[in-house]
Amino acid sequence: MQKKDKKILITGHLGFIGFHLAKRLIHEGHTIMGVDSLNNYYSQKLKKDRGKVLDGINGNYISKIEDISNKKIIKTLKQFKPDIIVNLAAQAGVRHSLDHPEDYVSNNISSFLNIIKYAKDYGVEKIVYASTSSVYGGNTDFPFSENDRVDNPLQFYAVTKRTNELMANAYNDLYKISFIGLRFFTVYGPWGRPDMSIHKFTNLIINNKPIDVFNYGKHSRDFTYIDDVVEGISLVSLKKNKYLSNSYSEIYNIGGDHPITLNNLIKEIEKNIGKKAKRNLMPLQMGDVKKTVSNIKKIKKHYGFSPKTSINEGIKSFIDWYKSYY
Repeated sequence: MQKKDKKILITGHLGFIGFHLAKRLIHEGHTIMGVDSLNNYYSQKLKKDRGKVLDGINGNYISKIEDISNKKIIKTLKQFKPDIIVNLAAQAGVRHSLDHPEDYVSNNISSFLNIIKYAKDYGVEKIVYASTSSVYGGNTDFPFSENDRVDNPLQFYAVTKRTNELMANAYNDLYKISFIGLRFFTVYGPWGRPDMSIHKFTNLIINNKPIDVFNYGKHSRDFTYIDDVVEGISLVSLKKNKYLSNSYSEIYNIGGDHPITLNNLIKEIEKNIGKKAKRNLMPLQMGDVKKTVSNIKKIKKHYGFSPKTSINEGIKSFIDWYKSYY
């Protein structure tokens, strides 16, 4: 790792991934500014409770509640002048994008453009940003590789994330800002989003309510535990990479490397809760992908990344947290 005194701006620091990343980097001694709009997409209480955890850490940490889709954010943040930006702020959720596509233009495209302009104006050396495995869309060659074509998205969320990748390429070419985009594969763990399947299933099973099991539980996901994701972000943000030139725009997959079917995932949740689910079997949802499998050879080679947490360990950790929090 490089020296431990970087100034890092994290957007979406009260979100699931942003919170865990900020917690780690504050503990490591970096100076962190977090920016979050604290919107109502899901429970503000959960976000505020994450913030209380960050506030309780003894370190160099500033939190701002601001909307980065507002152009004024460039002037608002001008005093901080970070070495690195980690852009995790976005409108998440495949389902939500079907009915509210305009939210994704503002929060995923306009916001990213403002962050890029901020980086250009104040000489930021690197932007690390969240992309998604959803950009692989209808691809049927497994595992998904960064070299695969990604021009067949199945929903608008993926369109906006692919747009971010293209924006990064253009601004790297124009202004030599370095970019690293991370295609996350189904991130889960403690403090996770309530709209994610593991969280929803756990809540419904505990409360004796039926769960909707789409595609009759046959589709599979490459679930990635939050600690492994944070390790990957930290590596690409801070570790030197002999494979990259001085100015670059690169993409990396971050996945758990062990896909699991929805049916087997539910069995693992049932085992940890000690209760059987009432399953409402349903056909595949519109915009859903049947299977995701990550090829992580590139990030292993360039940064030494390797996921450490099995799905069994990860589910147990999540449900232990869920019971203690709720």
